[in-house]
Amino acid sequence: MALRRLLLFAAALAAAAAPSAAFYLPGLAPVNFCEAGKETPECKADDEIEAPGEWQRCLPGSAPAWLGSDHDEGRRELSTHPSGIELFVNRLDSVESVLPYEYTAFDFCQAEGKKRPSENLGQVLFGERIEPSPYRFTFNKKETCKSVCTKTYDTTKPEDKQKLDFLKKSMLLNYQHHWIVDNMPVTWCYDVEDGQRFCNPGFPIGCYITEDGRPKDACVINSEFHEKDTFYIFNHVDIKIYYHVVENEALGARLVAAKLEPKSYKHTHVDNPDCSGTPMDISNKASGEVKIAYTYSVTFQEEKSIRWASRWDYILESMPHTHIQWFSIMNSLVIVLFLSGMVAMIMLRTLHKDIARYNQMDSTEDAQEEFGWKLVHGDIFRPPRKGMLLSVFLGSGTQILIMTFVTLFFACLGFLSPANRGALMTCAVVLWVLLGTPAGYVAARFYKSFGGEKWKTNVLLTSFLCPGIVFADFFIMNLILWGEGSSAAIPFGTLVAILALWFCISVPLTFIGAYFGFKKNDYHWQWRSFLTSGFTAVYFLIYAIHYFFSKLQITGTASTILYFGYTMIMVLIFFLFTGTIGFFACFWFVTKIYSVVKVD
Repeated sequence: MALRRLLLFAAALAAAAAPSAAFYLPGLAPVNFCEAGKETPECKADDEIEAPGEWQRCLPGSAPAWLGSDHDEGRRELSTHPSGIELFVNRLDSVESVLPYEYTAFDFCQAEGKKRPSENLGQVLFGERIEPSPYRFTFNKKETCKSVCTKTYDTTKPEDKQKLDFLKKSMLLNYQHHWIVDNMPVTWCYDVEDGQRFCNPGFPIGCYITEDGRPKDACVINSEFHEKDTFYIFNHVDIKIYYHVVENEALGARLVAAKLEPKSYKHTHVDNPDCSGTPMDISNKASGEVKIAYTYSVTFQEEKSIRWASRWDYILESMPHTHIQWFSIMNSLVIVLFLSGMVAMIMLRTLHKDIARYNQMDSTEDAQEEFGWKLVHGDIFRPPRKGMLLSVFLGSGTQILIMTFVTLFFACLGFLSPANRGALMTCAVVLWVLLGTPAGYVAARFYKSFGGEKWKTNVLLTSFLCPGIVFADFFIMNLILWGEGSSAAIPFGTLVAILALWFCISVPLTFIGAYFGFKKNDYHWQWRSFLTSGFTAVYFLIYAIHYFFSKLQITGTASTILYFGYTMIMVLIFFLFTGTIGFFACFWFVTKIYSVVKVD
């Protein structure tokens, strides 16, 4: 009967999937593009591409990239521009400041009358703010030095001067654009030493030549950037979009990569740009009127060597400082395995001899003369001091532990693809909320085994202590971000939604888990196993402080507070995570060795 039901279920799935040509994981549904005038039913208008029954079947979150905005708006635009490729812009950030800003915070060219895509919870928490842009291309149509807009600043007007000063400050701190085409980051690739080529999923607004003539950041790429105490803005981009023609040519083409090269031009004719002339320089002491004309050029190139399924491999072409040090990793791994193996062999040999000797004692006189670690069998399972706090930490650590491994499991299966933006953080938050039951169960079970009787206090502390510390730290940093006008500031509505998830789902589930946990009992253990492994978080904190002073170039009080605020959240989470692992490992070991010893 069970086999019959399984076969019927499989047949139903096959029938449901019959109209579709492919099955895609979240965020991985392809979009087909056609040249203007060569539309086909498969790559025609948005309403036909969107329908999964026509040519694809997509899981939630796998809608084409341009469907992130309002669907009705998208249908109207793409029905008149069936071969249109829209470029989206994300937040701008800097390695010298932890304050990201929305694209609209800068005085760049704006997309008028277009609705911004809606972000999911993970994107909001990460500070992503995707906006439509005025850059729009027609598939396989070359454009050269096309004007986007012209910005004029009169330094005698306070409003214009403030905008220009903010632009200069962003170039001084090396803020980076992040553009998106067909849900892919647009990368800037450049040559470095030893003939290597690296790609960066962002490009700078501009760069600065110091008062002593030293070029900062991207100013080293062009020898024409040489004026002292001067900013050079990248007001032109050469975009190259690579596409792969689908095997069945009737389906059109799919985009597999998008790369650009930022350039700076002080156009000979600002109102009619020609992409010629000297670089667009802005003196730090500039006065009067400053005009900046933004332009772009776009070309298309067929790329047969890159398949659509492997278009995210560009991530492997990373920055030099992000290269994985395989030798260091393998060296550390071998040392850890070698030392762990030696310790394990010594302990197993010693324990095996001791256990055999203890269990072979026959006479009453010998049995009373206990020695070695058997002497402390009566003390080893005594309740620890402050058992309430330890049980709360164990409950919260269990919640984080399960959340981490389940998130990694889904990521390994491909459900949390980088194409599905914000999915990783959304998954982690949702799992944390739903895992209140095991947190309450573990905390209650160990608290009862410690001899505790204040079960209500235990459940309340498990529900509110560690999450409350994280939320308070997060809220204080959010106030700073609000004050700085950063895009990383969480909107008030999102904070209310997070509180609702916490109080309405996580807390009740914690009480349910605690109910079942108090019905159980078990052995007892101490703080040392938890704190010894949890002390790894202190090394993490020390390294974060060292990294801040030795590697980072973060300036400003707000940025410094935010850096250490986020670091403390990570330290607490890591403390609970490693401490819980250490406790359970020691708990299993101790109970295991004492379970094989005959104790009167």
